[in-house]
Amino acid sequence: MNFFKTFLASCLGSLVALVVLVVLLVSGMSALVSSFSDSERMTTVSENSVLHLKLNGNITEVETDNPLEGLPIPGADEVNTGLLPLKQTIAHAKMDQAIKGIYLEVSQFQGGYAVAKEIRESLIDFKSSGKWIIAYSEAYSEPSYYLASTADKVYLHPEGEIEFNGLAVEISFFKKMFDKLEIKPEIFRVGEFKSAVEPFFLDKMSDANRLQMKEWINSVHQTSLHDVAESRKINEVDLKNISDKMLITDAREAVKYHLVDSLFYIDQVQAEMRSKLGLAKNAKISLVKYKKYKRSFSNASTSKNEIAVIVADGEIMPGRATEGTIGSDTFAEELRKARTNEKVKAIVLRINSPGGSALASDVMWREVTLASKAKPIIASMSNYAASGGYYIAMGCDSIVAEPNTVTGSIGVFSVLFDLSSFLDKKIGITFDEAKTGEVGNITSFTRPLTELEKTIWQKKTNKIYEGFTGKAAKGRRMPVEKLLKIASGRVWTGAQAKENGLVDVLGGFNDAVAIAARKAGVEKDYKLRFYPQQKTFFAQWLQDMEDNTRTKFLRQELGDHYDTYLQVKKLKNYSGVQARLPFEVQWK
Repeated sequence: MNFFKTFLASCLGSLVALVVLVVLLVSGMSALVSSFSDSERMTTVSENSVLHLKLNGNITEVETDNPLEGLPIPGADEVNTGLLPLKQTIAHAKMDQAIKGIYLEVSQFQGGYAVAKEIRESLIDFKSSGKWIIAYSEAYSEPSYYLASTADKVYLHPEGEIEFNGLAVEISFFKKMFDKLEIKPEIFRVGEFKSAVEPFFLDKMSDANRLQMKEWINSVHQTSLHDVAESRKINEVDLKNISDKMLITDAREAVKYHLVDSLFYIDQVQAEMRSKLGLAKNAKISLVKYKKYKRSFSNASTSKNEIAVIVADGEIMPGRATEGTIGSDTFAEELRKARTNEKVKAIVLRINSPGGSALASDVMWREVTLASKAKPIIASMSNYAASGGYYIAMGCDSIVAEPNTVTGSIGVFSVLFDLSSFLDKKIGITFDEAKTGEVGNITSFTRPLTELEKTIWQKKTNKIYEGFTGKAAKGRRMPVEKLLKIASGRVWTGAQAKENGLVDVLGGFNDAVAIAARKAGVEKDYKLRFYPQQKTFFAQWLQDMEDNTRTKFLRQELGDHYDTYLQVKKLKNYSGVQARLPFEVQWK
């Protein structure tokens, strides 16, 4: 009897679940059809409107629209903002008579300082039309305030906070973990500043790395202070003192030191906007969100002259591109198409990369040099264009970087991991090898390298560094001896790189496009087209769902060892010769 009760209860539960699933599916499909219909219609913007920019999410180079946004299903709330579409939208709002101002909400900006500077320049250009910007937040992080400081009025919640105490970077070191696991890294590098491998054999920064890190963040901070001082009309020396001593610890002190204009609640901010718009008390403010406003206009052009924008965003890897990586085969294919396409009059490489595989970087460099012989090709550097990221830029006619772009790091390293002791003592697996000569499997992780094999690896690394520096010197049209003095893996900001000849122009994406158009002779008649084409939202969504499912099972299976698994997995990307930024940082 109990069996039948249980069986019937299970059937009833399954039936209810099925009905709920069908209802959700039907409502979801209905909303999705409506979403597609909305996306196909041009948004109509009413007169006396305000563009609402909420920049707290992920900022990427390009963006993928999310037609599932707002639906009660996984992935529906994952929305990213593309830097380049955002800049185009702000530029259009500047000329749109319906838009009277911008309401800027930014508390935890995640785009990096070079991207923040690009957005700042767009906001400042917007204000040049005579329109206004109001910024409001319950709390401002340091990079968030850097953006908000462009506003005519910066408001903060009366009990809010503002972080304004300078910059710090934090590097993770794994030596003690390797010691516990009995994993021995075999490291070969060229350049005293090429410190990407230091976390594997040190437990703190080397003197050389500490020097370059301090000079780097000081340069980024100086740019930030200069820009904020100019926007807020504060003496730069006084502003540095405020930052160095962290004189602002609460909202009232933010007003005292003129970083914030007033402490307002949201209703007071709305009242201020109504006043600027000439609206009556309690009248509805026409706020137009970025995603919606973006559909109110089209950048389509009938021009037959095309400037191809090839976006290189992520780590550099051989083969086809995947999410978060620059695949050398994909990049080379897109560049080859642009080079041979007669409609393409110039090329802009938009680079946001810390580097990666030295071989993949060289494959892409070759295509850049071939393209430069056929038509103008300009590099536009985003947050990072370092090591392998600089490798693919150095063959361009001109290199444009923001003052706080991270670049340079001209150096290489090779790293292998000897897991023999870990496998033997921790797991109980041993290996043996038979070979025909003195050198066996030179990439083996099951035994230590012999002295001869170590010599071979160092020789290979030296040879690649020689090629890297030689090509960099040729691309920058300077003697190799001079190039070597600024190489050695040393990291530079864009401002420093401009001084030492690694960068031609300080500026953003728009500057790079203008240079490309001028060199191609199409200043007044061109259109932009971005490559490679982004995955459709659904293709990316399905991939993310698959990845999330795999991650969930791995977490369940590995438990507390999951984080260790991620670190070991990441080490695979460091195998072989690398042209990679010498650190991974978290802004603090």
